[in-house]
Amino acid sequence: MTEQTKIPLPAQNDSLIERAVESFGWGQFAPRPVNLPVHLPVGLDAPRAAAPPVVEAEHAAEPAEALTPRSPQPQVKAQPVRPAATPGAVHAIDREHLSGQGFIVPEASVTATLEEFRIVKRQLLLNAAELRQREDAATPASGRAQRVLICSPHPGEGKTYCAVNLALAMAAEKDSEVLLVDADFAKPSVLSALGLPSGRGLMDALADPAIDVAELVLATDVPGLMVLPAGEATNRDSEYLSSSRTAGVLDRLTQDAPHRIVIFDSPPALAASPAAELAKYAGQAVIVCRADQTGQQSLEDAISLLSGCPNIQLLLNGANFSPSGRRFGAYYGYGA
Repeated sequence: MTEQTKIPLPAQNDSLIERAVESFGWGQFAPRPVNLPVHLPVGLDAPRAAAPPVVEAEHAAEPAEALTPRSPQPQVKAQPVRPAATPGAVHAIDREHLSGQGFIVPEASVTATLEEFRIVKRQLLLNAAELRQREDAATPASGRAQRVLICSPHPGEGKTYCAVNLALAMAAEKDSEVLLVDADFAKPSVLSALGLPSGRGLMDALADPAIDVAELVLATDVPGLMVLPAGEATNRDSEYLSSSRTAGVLDRLTQDAPHRIVIFDSPPALAASPAAELAKYAGQAVIVCRADQTGQQSLEDAISLLSGCPNIQLLLNGANFSPSGRRFGAYYGYGA
């Protein structure tokens, strides 16, 4: 008989099934553990990747493609106001009429008249550049330096002749363009000299705030030359010019066009008041004097009326002699 004291007691934590397996040797029938390879054979499901990180709330509602990196989008800038240009049809200049009236003819051979106005325009362009540099820093966008007023003391002294020829000479510049404005509202003659059709112009824009003066500028077939008609005649032209709207209308003519020169063919200074009003907005004024016709007193009175302009110059017209002995155009065979 076996001593009970020698029978090993089962562990207190073992269950009945565990003790039976251990007593009868059933553990040998348990299957061996299978070690799966690291890389599964083709056809087996690969292990799932870790769950993606939680997207912040501000992006949760965006589509999947919105979460991918994007190249920075260019900032859309506000479109600048279209400069005073020539949106309409291009009008042909009557070159035959110009030749018959003694004007400069574009694309024609060099003449004494062209050489004379080349010298005049060069001085005006240099003055305009200096005036632009000296403009008040508080008004860097002011277009006053780009405006040239052509005037005369009395009618018949050649102001329109000089204004048109000067505009045609400046249009040939490679680095600038010219806008010729017919500002002789009572007796406009620029359009007829160039052979252009009449239409609305500067006075219409001054009288009606709804009119954009840029829409009234005429394009021509002469490269670099544009024309603005005088517009409808009125007996209140001086009052419109003295209004607060004038500055904005004139600034519009040079807006976004720093290389544009605006030439005004104004009424005679001693015959009509608009010349004095326009002089306040011009950087330069050219008083045309006719040889053997313009008197000294008339010239002094005209200079006094145009004193609102900071730079006044004189241009002698119709002279048959040159005090300096120069004969413009003689080098090209067109001596005068």
